[in-house]
Amino acid sequence: MEDKAAPQEEVNVLMFGVIQFSESLKYVHETTEAKIAKISQTLKSHEGTLQNLGRQTEQAAEVEKQIKEVIQLLQAQMAEQQAHTKMTKDWLASVEQEEVELKTKVKRLEVYLNNSVPPCIKELQERAGEHSDVLKGLQHLIEYQKENIETQGEQLSKLQRMSEAMI
Repeated sequence: MEDKAAPQEEVNVLMFGVIQFSESLKYVHETTEAKIAKISQTLKSHEGTLQNLGRQTEQAAEVEKQIKEVIQLLQAQMAEQQAHTKMTKDWLASVEQEEVELKTKVKRLEVYLNNSVPPCIKELQERAGEHSDVLKGLQHLIEYQKENIETQGEQLSKLQRMSEAMI
């Protein structure tokens, strides 16, 4: 091969190609840099959004925990209310039984008084009157307790609806 200098025209063409290539590289560099900056900005924005979502998730978990605690408290209150209602019903049943027994005793006493003539009829009549007054008082107390049980039953139903609504 001979060492010949390239003709000026070829050198000019090569130089023109190098200049165009250089400009293309510069353009690619600038556009790539702009794209990287835009991607970086988008990533920062997404990071902020992810942090917000993380906070919201934590808050939602806390709210869920609080709701579960309220539900447990309502269920415990309902169980306590049911136990109290059962106790009151049992007590009311025993009072009603006592009332029946007292009425029976009063009837027997009245029959006895009507069939016999004891010397202290007035005293027995007074006692029967007292027993009658006691029975009337018990009847009022029983009515009061029945109303109380109905009220508790309504409250219990309300608590159950609230509990079911929260679940």
